[in-house]
Amino acid sequence: MTFDYPARRARLAELLPAHEVPALLVTSPVNVQYLTGLASSNAAVLVKTDGTALLATDNRYIDKARTLGVPSVEAADVAGRLAAPGAGIEAACMSVATYHRLGRQLGGEGLVPLGPVVEVLRAVKDDGELELLRTACEITDQAFADISGNIREGLSERDLARLLDNRMTELGADKPAFDTIVAAGENGAIPHHAPTDRELRIGDLVTMDFGARYHGYHADMTRTVCLGPPAGWQREIYDLVAEAQRAGRHALAPGAGAREVDAAARSVIGNAGHADHFRHGLGHGVGLEIHEEPFLGPSRTGRLKDRVPITVEPGVYLPGRGGVRIEDTLVTREDGPELFTKTTKELLVL
Repeated sequence: MTFDYPARRARLAELLPAHEVPALLVTSPVNVQYLTGLASSNAAVLVKTDGTALLATDNRYIDKARTLGVPSVEAADVAGRLAAPGAGIEAACMSVATYHRLGRQLGGEGLVPLGPVVEVLRAVKDDGELELLRTACEITDQAFADISGNIREGLSERDLARLLDNRMTELGADKPAFDTIVAAGENGAIPHHAPTDRELRIGDLVTMDFGARYHGYHADMTRTVCLGPPAGWQREIYDLVAEAQRAGRHALAPGAGAREVDAAARSVIGNAGHADHFRHGLGHGVGLEIHEEPFLGPSRTGRLKDRVPITVEPGVYLPGRGGVRIEDTLVTREDGPELFTKTTKELLVL
């Protein structure tokens, strides 16, 4: 898959005058990759308002860098090599020590800390990115289908996570998109529970949060199943979360406010008396990172655009008893959200 990196840099350059900077010094490895195609652990790119750019990296990556069509230099101190008076920097990515060191290097001109700039561009995906993400989600769906018959009493959370991880890589994933979550029984009340040797038992709700990374793009899906017939309270909270998830999905649209989409799902859970049992945001963007702009939550601002992959993942977590989370990856579209993760959301009784 090839991408139009000069066009990405040109779009970034168009944003810089609004931030009143002559250039942006990009030091986030993911953002450098997005703008140049260079995946590395030590690189920076300076993008100017006229769209020209200069890329710096060390000798491990310089040969690759010189094939990318961006003027490139080898430097031990990549940020220092590119620092320009008055340039913007990625405040969330640069250490305070580096910021002050570069400021001294530049004298009185200094650097201008900025919030997310490249990340805003990355939120809207092109056709190539969406195709890679679609494949990542297809692998995720297939992995669940392939291992679901192995979910049984006596299997540990850790073993189930390993089954999912191994199957995703067998199906072509680079690797899991993140550390797979498997939470059985009372552990389901912990949203980001790390799998343990706790064995699955009849009567457990079992939550699995996992995804495949494919050519750098991350899928994210959560399904909760029941081992044996569900108790009344289990069916009740499952149906509630499913209703909230539908409301959140249907609220996704270009122009919708991040806070408004969150509220569409959160109000369903709150109105049922479980407001205190849903304490995380409704969702987040996915792409080159598993968590990226935009984010959906009660305090989030901004409005969604077209062609933005984003998750919708409400949950209800009852301490000491268990929980339910249902999550899909979708893409905002003018004619309604496109669902990328297609595994059934009916409660599976295994």
